[in-house]
Amino acid sequence: MADAASQVLLGSGLTILSQPLMYVKVLIQVGYEPLPPTIGRNIFGRQVCQLPGLFCYAQHIASIDGKRGLFTGLTPRLCSGVLGTVVHGKVLQHYQERDKVEELGPGNVQKDVSSSFDRVIKETTREMMARSAATLITHPFHVITLRSMVQFIGRESKYCGLCDSIVTIYREEGILGFFAGLIPRLLGDIISLWLCNSLAYLVNTYALDSGVSTMNEMKSYSQAVTGFFASMLTYPFVLVSNLMAVNNCGLAGGCPPYSPLYTSWIDCWCMLQKEGNMSRGNSLFFRKVPFGKTYCCDLRMLI
Repeated sequence: MADAASQVLLGSGLTILSQPLMYVKVLIQVGYEPLPPTIGRNIFGRQVCQLPGLFCYAQHIASIDGKRGLFTGLTPRLCSGVLGTVVHGKVLQHYQERDKVEELGPGNVQKDVSSSFDRVIKETTREMMARSAATLITHPFHVITLRSMVQFIGRESKYCGLCDSIVTIYREEGILGFFAGLIPRLLGDIISLWLCNSLAYLVNTYALDSGVSTMNEMKSYSQAVTGFFASMLTYPFVLVSNLMAVNNCGLAGGCPPYSPLYTSWIDCWCMLQKEGNMSRGNSLFFRKVPFGKTYCCDLRMLI
């Protein structure tokens, strides 16, 4: 119980600290660019025309809504985080209790220790079920969070309070409105989890020397690296999910010109791929001007 409470408190603290970052990221994902590009330098030191990064974007939001405005959508996101942590822990606890019953059951025959690969499959499957259950239950709060952020674009006040937002979505879209963008989000989580754990298993088994004294540390590092790599590969699912959650919801940010009206998440995926925008919002610092966009940028300064 104490462990679960500490996880909830830690998760809530990280959510509060990362809220401005997510706010900026979501607005960029829907294509909202209120600031013109500036002359900056890329990672190689060359002068380029690039879009403002995280801090400039956050200052723009704060100049309009104040510093408190950077935490728009925090309440439903906190609810999502707390509920997701509880559900995730309950599902894993259910599997652990079932294992104890099988081990202590009458007439139970001691089985051979399974291979490390079988253990990875078993643990990954359970983690997948726990994450999927948490995502399914908390997705309505995720939708409310995104819409409360995106309404900054049109200066609407349609999704302000948590209860009012629930009533609005149910009245206008029904139950399905709470699960807009759920499928790509679930697919992204599942693919990322399996890819991360599979790569980590291959690296730990075949690439690292078991005789190294710092073996445990190396394995933890490999898990972090493979997790980052998997999240990069599955980012398009996150982008598509967020766009579908706000698409055609009655907000300016979910309609043209910021976002086209998509018929399905597959249509959204194909259109983003065609436009070359599958990584939009993935970087918050070195942001190049998208191909086909026109901005007032004095390119003579680059010469």
